[in-house]
Order: sequence, then structure tokens, then C-alpha cells
Amino acid sequence: METVYDFHAKLANGQEKSLKEYEGKVLIIVNTASKCGLTPQFAELQELYDKYREQGLEILGFPCDQFNNQEFADIEETMQFCQRNYGVTFPMFAKIDVNGKNEDPLFSFLKGQKNGLLSKSIKWNFTKFLVDRSGNVAERYSPTTKPGKIESDLQKLL
Repeated sequence: METVYDFHAKLANGQEKSLKEYEGKVLIIVNTASKCGLTPQFAELQELYDKYREQGLEILGFPCDQFNNQEFADIEETMQFCQRNYGVTFPMFAKIDVNGKNEDPLFSFLKGQKNGLLSKSIKWNFTKFLVDRSGNVAERYSPTTKPGKIESDLQKLL
């Protein structure tokens, strides 16, 4: 059976990273956008990261421009924006597609593990996947679910 640890992802700096490096950690994997009404969720994600990182939480942010072009064209601009405005220190990856013919294989896997409300498709920025320490998707949260609302589910996995 596949887990998230079987995948690789490209970091914002272009380096390939094996997700196996996160083995044994609890993960929140989220598709992000810098110019979205939900962008302030970066602050709550960072708060969770600061609070639980020592207990084994990692948050993996994947910028995506598929929803009304709400991401900067240049990944460096995205990184600077996230750090400057929200103090983001959790890992951010290269810009990807989360739906369609060019969708990232990791997101194909995540969507295959947990459907959304009406379908597998990701409907908007800030869809969040909570992954247990074994690399299995435990929960999927809608874009409008604020990160603070998933804290109790997160605590159960830590």
C-alpha cells in the first residue's frame, strides 16, 4: 500500500525532496495561494507549526495557481510574501497543479485517500490533508475550515 512517504516533491528552490524524510511525523499538507481571501490561514498554520513542531508536526505548503490565478508567477515572490506577511517557516514547495491532467502525483494520491464533499477534486485554495505518523491520510478539510478547527484532530495523532 502506498503512503505519502512514497512520493517526492520539488522544493521552492528546485531541489527534489523525498517525503520519506518526514516518516514518523504528523503532516498537514495544504495547497496554498498568496492572493486569496483565505490567505490569512497562513498565520494559523504557522501558529500550529510553532506549537506542535517539537511534538512531531510538519506542515507542507504547496502553492497552486489553478483557482483564479491567485498565486504569484515567481516562486521567490511567493516565498518572500509568505515569510514577510505571515512569518512562514514551515516547508514550502514549488508551485503545482492539484487537479487536471498536470496534477501532482502526491495530490492525486491524497485525493484518492479522502474525497471532498461532492467529489475527489480540490475545489479551492487551502484544502488541508491531515496525515498520520504512518503516512496515511487521516482527514481532509475544506478550504474554509480554519487551521485552528483541526487542532483537536491533530492532537489525537501527535
